[in-house]
Amino acid sequence: MSGKRYSAGLARALVWLVPLLVTLLVGGYGIGRAQLWRDELATWSAATRPVGDLLRLTRTVDAATGPYYLSVHAWTGLSGDSEVALRLPSVLAMAGAAGLTAVLGRRLFGSAAGLLAGLLLAVLPGTSRYAQEARPYALVTLLAVLATVLLVRALDRPGRWRWAGYAAAVAGLGLAHLLALGLVAAHAVVVLTGRPAAATAHPGGGTPGGRWRDRRSAGWALAVLVAALLLAPLLVTAAGQRSHQLDWIAPARPADLAALPGGLAQSGVVGGVLVGLAALGAARSGRRGLLPGACALLPVLLLFVAALAVPLWVPRYLFFTVPFGCLLAGAALAGPPPAARPSPGPPEVAGPPPTGWRPATGAGLAVVALAGLLGLPDQAAVRHGHGWPRSATVDYRGAAAVIAAGQRPGDAVVYAPRDGWLFLDLGIDYHLARLAGGPAAGRTRPRDVLVTEGRRERADLWVGECARPAECLAGVDRVWLVVAGRRDDPLAAVPGARGEALRAGFAVAQVRPRPGVTVALLVRRG
Repeated sequence: MSGKRYSAGLARALVWLVPLLVTLLVGGYGIGRAQLWRDELATWSAATRPVGDLLRLTRTVDAATGPYYLSVHAWTGLSGDSEVALRLPSVLAMAGAAGLTAVLGRRLFGSAAGLLAGLLLAVLPGTSRYAQEARPYALVTLLAVLATVLLVRALDRPGRWRWAGYAAAVAGLGLAHLLALGLVAAHAVVVLTGRPAAATAHPGGGTPGGRWRDRRSAGWALAVLVAALLLAPLLVTAAGQRSHQLDWIAPARPADLAALPGGLAQSGVVGGVLVGLAALGAARSGRRGLLPGACALLPVLLLFVAALAVPLWVPRYLFFTVPFGCLLAGAALAGPPPAARPSPGPPEVAGPPPTGWRPATGAGLAVVALAGLLGLPDQAAVRHGHGWPRSATVDYRGAAAVIAAGQRPGDAVVYAPRDGWLFLDLGIDYHLARLAGGPAAGRTRPRDVLVTEGRRERADLWVGECARPAECLAGVDRVWLVVAGRRDDPLAAVPGARGEALRAGFAVAQVRPRPGVTVALLVRRG
């Protein structure tokens, strides 16, 4: 008997352990190959400040991402700030999300479905994309699945500690990304429409189903209220920063919904396969598909409707819905689930017991492998560059290498543009600091000559520049000019007083274009 229990326990563990390990392997492969893109550079800039400066930054910009920055600050204090170090927490979080997806799938649809759902999530190019990014989306995905697992457990056997765990997970989800709180609406659908598996008449009038709904609804409502109170200060602060933080986003269009699966999967073909399998799984699973179906669709629809009036629509903000689509796909691939055990929970969350692998599992694994093969070109593209769109990748590393190879003591550097989200200065600073041991070994980096107020002093992601550029450039004989895009005449691309001062005092000595950026060496006119 003990041997059977051991085998059953091992089988249960493999359901979540295999997807977790596969995600670690796939997500970790080539993790340092793509250079940091502009959003990751913002993470580096914020997270490497002292805590006091970081907290001041969140009162100016990026309050919604502040808790994530604090976690990365603590992490980089131990691990450093290389590309691999900055991204490693995301790989671990995404692996945890794949494991928990399998756990939830086993609970809802059986072991085979859980395994297939976790593996399908593991091989998506989008999973690698956000597992290899120093941004909060992998952590959001982990917390979204965790909150849903804890909801299922609390609905099945309510208790104060189970509801407290759920409240903590929802609060953590909001701290990681406020827009992910749309998931709570999906949870509400299940809580408020659920009913016991068998509701019989009760002598006092009413049914056990009514009592079940009242008790669990009250517990869920209290948990959500506690989470909302914890998140209220962040919500207020972030709402005040919305116009500045999201001014680059265009209003949502109906075509955005059609493009969403490919955007989330980072592959149009694989995204189409996932949607087709999820639709089949929803049709086969009946009421058991309500929970993952609501979690996959309702946050998308809510954000889309809101984004028609307020610019909010960014596909990556919705990646946390992908595991729930994988759950429905896993249910389709595994075939009809076995009969469920008796449970006090509703049919939406009362899943079957652990079962042996059914014949359909082998075919399901073949489909998962096919999805992985179809996504291989996009997996390679993810590891080449993280720019958005990918065709607009900026080679910060290459531009820094040009400067490092040719710089001399007393050189200055000027950037254009300086006030947008491209962060040319952050990218050059990041890579110049890592070129020690190369041609720039032992040299002082070029002085950012136009800066009059740094980021830490401004509590911002941007610097303050000199109001009279010609005066700030006095005494400088060589300037490295870094401009966005490919420019045959870089000086002509610099607007305003900066451009006038540079054109009046300097001539172009050399131009070195790199993808998405041009570096020019300017020398003082005789």
